[in-house]
Amino acid sequence: MGMKQEPGGAPGAGKPRGGPSLREVWRTRVSVPVSEVFRKPSPTRRALLVVGLFLIMFALAVASSAPDGVDWEVGDVATRDVVAPRDVVNRHRTEQLREEAARQALREAELDPVNWEINPAEALRSEERLAAMFAVLRQALAEPEAPEAPEDGEAGPPPGGESEGAGEPEADLQARTARVLDAFSELGLDVSPRAAETLARMSAREVDELEAAVRSAAVNIMTTRRIGEMDLERERATVALHAGIRDAAEDRRELMIPLVQSVMRPNLIPSPEKIERARQEAMRGVAEVRIREGQIIIRRGDQVELEHILLLQDLGLVDGRPDYGFVAGVLVLQLLLFTMVGVYLYQQRPDIFRSDAQLALMGLIVLLVMALAKVGTFIPWEGSGFLVPVGLAGLLITLLVDSRVALIVVIMLAVMAAALYGLDGRVFIVALAGGISAVYSVSRVSQRSDLTRAGFIVGGTSFLTMVALGLLRSDMFIIQYSFLGVVTGLVSAVGTIGLLPYLETLFRITSSIRLLELSNPNHPLLRKLLMEAPGSYHHSILVGNLAEAAAEAIGADPLLVRVGAQYHDIGKTKRPYFFVENQFGGENPHDKISPTLSTLIVISHVKDGVELAQEYQLPPVIVDFIKEHHGTDLVKYFYQKAVEAAQGEPVDEQDFRYPGPKPQSKETALVMLADGVEAAVRSLSRPTPGRIEGLVRRLIKERLESGQLDESNLTLRDLDKIADAFVRVLTGIFHKRVEYPELKEHELRKAVEPEARRA
Repeated sequence: MGMKQEPGGAPGAGKPRGGPSLREVWRTRVSVPVSEVFRKPSPTRRALLVVGLFLIMFALAVASSAPDGVDWEVGDVATRDVVAPRDVVNRHRTEQLREEAARQALREAELDPVNWEINPAEALRSEERLAAMFAVLRQALAEPEAPEAPEDGEAGPPPGGESEGAGEPEADLQARTARVLDAFSELGLDVSPRAAETLARMSAREVDELEAAVRSAAVNIMTTRRIGEMDLERERATVALHAGIRDAAEDRRELMIPLVQSVMRPNLIPSPEKIERARQEAMRGVAEVRIREGQIIIRRGDQVELEHILLLQDLGLVDGRPDYGFVAGVLVLQLLLFTMVGVYLYQQRPDIFRSDAQLALMGLIVLLVMALAKVGTFIPWEGSGFLVPVGLAGLLITLLVDSRVALIVVIMLAVMAAALYGLDGRVFIVALAGGISAVYSVSRVSQRSDLTRAGFIVGGTSFLTMVALGLLRSDMFIIQYSFLGVVTGLVSAVGTIGLLPYLETLFRITSSIRLLELSNPNHPLLRKLLMEAPGSYHHSILVGNLAEAAAEAIGADPLLVRVGAQYHDIGKTKRPYFFVENQFGGENPHDKISPTLSTLIVISHVKDGVELAQEYQLPPVIVDFIKEHHGTDLVKYFYQKAVEAAQGEPVDEQDFRYPGPKPQSKETALVMLADGVEAAVRSLSRPTPGRIEGLVRRLIKERLESGQLDESNLTLRDLDKIADAFVRVLTGIFHKRVEYPELKEHELRKAVEPEARRA
């Protein structure tokens, strides 16, 4: 394989004499085969990449750094110390504390009247007791059976019936009253003789009404009043104040009060719902007992208890069995994270989703950070988790892929890093803060020193985050070792600077740093253009200025546009004098050749430029500018000459068109427009602002109507902004200058000498 010319000199300049440099070997022997693999997209390859990345990350996450398992049982004596390889919940001790809290909560809840409720069954039992009482009273009110029945067989007046009343014999009333008193005494109720007499005078219908009133009052009291053991006598004493009793007639009230009082009972029972709620709240209030990473679970010589066995099982240290809960958790978490990233790429960045090279690049960066994070888990020190360089992934993916994608990947890595360190929230927050700051610190890179600045930004952000966490948690360890944040930031920056050239070459990706290197005037191709085609060089610089201003106006990539414009005409170095900007008033060689040959020479600068770009290994994104900056446009000047020379004979227009393709992006379309506008405006005899604007808008309209912009994704609004940007820049270049009068030598000396004396 032939050597390519290196920047700044002849082929092979600057390499050790013993052989090719590391970057040369990487570029020619490693990057070329890899780039060829990813040249054509393949869904199968993408699927394999994703699955492989998932499995490797999963293996890194669950790979245990714990000591070998033990085969102890309850009652055995520990033969060695066992240290927790990660944080774990002491289930046995936690359950003990929760059960103890639950028992205490039950005792307190049962003593609290708030947790008691009215038992409706007591009201039903009161009704039953009242029914039994009135059955006894009705039996006492009944007349004794007569010795002989009437001859006609008709029954006599019913006892206690409607015929009973004030007209009955006094002896019968006294007898009924005595029976009523006896019935009340049997029921254990103390009523006055007057009340008994009142009941004895009642008809059956009135007795029924009395029963209904007593029953209603009793049920109402038992279902609405909270009556505890200590409250029973007080509530009985206030029965007379109940509305159903208070509003009754005085004679009936004397009967109702003792009857209602006799069936009143305590009606409160503990509420199962409230008691259970108090129990559950007490259990939830007990925090999990956690065993921290590095803490001794059991010491050598101690007796093994159930608590120890459960802890060893949870950590996967019994008989070498894995921690199935931890493995399952990592699996589910990783599936969620991969799904989140995949859905985002599919919906928001389908170009990256379908790019094998970019997916492989992101996978490689993610694996690198995960491997470094895993290495940190083997360090028996609490602060190792704060050294996870998530900022490295943020910097590299932002520079090589996209800033928004970098944010999603940073979140995923922060979560996975926290999982590796026992779901330590501190590790997650510090890693996330450093990663996000890395993304935003290099979103717009304009010079190489920006990477160093980004390292300090990442380090400063991580440092302040650790200090804030330490103050919030009163954790002096974090505050003491907060300088680790600065170290992580600097490591991320240094790693980015070191890895960036190799990743760019391996995956044929052009980063902002690479573009800055290409924009260096000392680049061999730019020096070649300047020396061999100076007119084309200065034309390219002006085109770059125009296109860059327009790119900023429409939200395209200004740096890419400027660099692409600088290289778009490098093919003119092969035959520079066939292009008018390089003739400098000399003889025009096109005057001596046919229009067809002139067209072939002019069009060939595109093909020549592509060959030169490949020879100097320019990135494909720059080669696109060379290919597309003329699209399939017509070489009008020579076509018109050919038509005139043909004298009516048909002329094939396709012979006078550029081969294309048409601009495929906004950036290449901007260079096409700027290229045509700059050349046209330069030809104006009197470039006033009005004439410049008219010419600019006419040329843009011609490109639009000829279909050259159909594949560039430019909108009409974009074209209007582009025209304004072009006019603004061109007006500044071709502004009217003041014509200074000529001064004779003695007048010039006379004018300058006083100024010199004052100075």
